[in-house]
Amino acid sequence: MGFLGPACLLLCCWLWFTLLPLRWQNSGLAGPDAALQRALRAAARGRWDPAARLLEDVGQDWERRSLYADRLGSLAAEKSDLWLKAWQEARPGDPDAALVVARTRIQYAWKLRGGAFAQHTSSTQFAGFHRELLASQVDIDRSSALCPDDPGPLVAEIRRALGLGYSHEKMHELWSRITALAPYHYEAHYNALQYWTAKWQGSHQLAREFAEKAAADAPPGSLLTVMPVIAWFESHASELGERGFRSSQATALVDAALADVALADPDHPRLPEVRHLLGYFLYRQGRYRAARDQFRRIDGFTNALPWRYTGLQGLHYRVVRTKTARKALK
Repeated sequence: MGFLGPACLLLCCWLWFTLLPLRWQNSGLAGPDAALQRALRAAARGRWDPAARLLEDVGQDWERRSLYADRLGSLAAEKSDLWLKAWQEARPGDPDAALVVARTRIQYAWKLRGGAFAQHTSSTQFAGFHRELLASQVDIDRSSALCPDDPGPLVAEIRRALGLGYSHEKMHELWSRITALAPYHYEAHYNALQYWTAKWQGSHQLAREFAEKAAADAPPGSLLTVMPVIAWFESHASELGERGFRSSQATALVDAALADVALADPDHPRLPEVRHLLGYFLYRQGRYRAARDQFRRIDGFTNALPWRYTGLQGLHYRVVRTKTARKALK
């Protein structure tokens, strides 16, 4: 009993100073979206019609359409796709269902591979991964044919390009087709930036150049000024400590992205993802009140950088968020 008392006190102090409030975190979304959350709950129960209405209501908002199809595809790949098959049977030739099918196939391929490094991934995992990615081209082509103006299927194909190792020439060709349809599509730029990083088919320099061009060419409020921040994070975060995050270069990149966020449509579907990353950078830079402002707007959701790169993304987020709140009070 003599040991339990101090141990309980230490546990309570740790909870208070690092984790509280212990609010439940949604690991599937980056921020609140009531319509999408309703559709996901219905699909999880086997009902496809709310998902169909959701995509119908989106219309030609290609950014939101891509996000919704991706989240619905993730649900189908991770749990059950019976609701999606019922949707296809009820509405053959539906372009919305076809887009979700293409997303599901690619999500399922990555699920088969797993998130480990290549040296820790089995030949069986790789075989299933490549089989599904190769088969996904049929779904991508069908989705594009049913809705030729939608860049969504081609945006999804970039994830195929990562897994199959598209050549630079083939990637440039795909990128030209995407930007002809949607030159400032956030998810397209994010996925393409991943392709150009050193961990996939590029290098630190190619990733930086791609990100800088995206930021320079984009109109204010497009959120693409965060691409250089992402490129910096992908290239340097693991090798640089606090001094790296607080460098003049990193600070300038964050300030530019913050200015772009201030000009963005508050309803931009990718704004929560940007807030997560900026909140983390501001925390690492010791700008705690500014970080707290970002976290307040997206608290309760963790599907964004940097949290998705950790096995315990909800815990990682809560630790950073709570430390930010404590230090902002000082």
